[in-house]
Amino acid sequence: MNPLTIKVACSNCNLRELCMPVGLSEEQLQRIDEVVAVRRKIKRGGTLFRNGESFTSLYAIRTGFFKTCVATEDGRDQVTGFQMAGEIIGLDGIVNDHHSCDAVALEDAEVCVMPFDRIEELSREVTALQHHVHKIMSREIVREHGVMLLLGSMRAEERLAAFLLNLVQRLHARGFSQSELVLRMTREEIGSYLGLKLETVSRTFSKFVEEGIVEVKQRHVRILETEALKRIVNNQQACH
Repeated sequence: MNPLTIKVACSNCNLRELCMPVGLSEEQLQRIDEVVAVRRKIKRGGTLFRNGESFTSLYAIRTGFFKTCVATEDGRDQVTGFQMAGEIIGLDGIVNDHHSCDAVALEDAEVCVMPFDRIEELSREVTALQHHVHKIMSREIVREHGVMLLLGSMRAEERLAAFLLNLVQRLHARGFSQSELVLRMTREEIGSYLGLKLETVSRTFSKFVEEGIVEVKQRHVRILETEALKRIVNNQQACH
């Protein structure tokens, strides 16, 4: 066995509620434990999978933070998403049996490797798992749709407000604070994801600070006025 891989059991994992179906019997849990082959450690800046690579597995992020990105025709990296502990990554590969983006660790990370053929096989027996996989895929479609709406019609403040609210809500589901977060990504990566220039991201953060909505110390962000962020986003939606 590769020293970077460790046998893992979903049954005693504290993130189980986030990436596995809830309410499984002991026997079903044991079956699912058989699906998750190993864990892999990825160093900060390392790649979990690359665009064009054969798709074999889904990955449940156990610790750490990832970005997914594609290279544009002029050689820039276009960030397509950020993924955190408890989320499943690699769904992009299901369609054509090849990954369509790179997944890069933004900090040291560890993932549970779930071979997709085993998931499919077990899904036929454990319908809760099948529903769960469908739910994850559906969530991904809804997320993509949300991003398209975000990029299609929102001003810079609305994009950044929606981004911060989404991030803090996902972190809160993992037991973190509802108002404080450490940004694992750079301002540039946020800009790439939101379709904004670096200067615009910095300027918008400064505007939020001036208005007393957030406090920013380098990568530490404290949300002082959640309601104000929600108003920024909702006003936009009310206008359309």
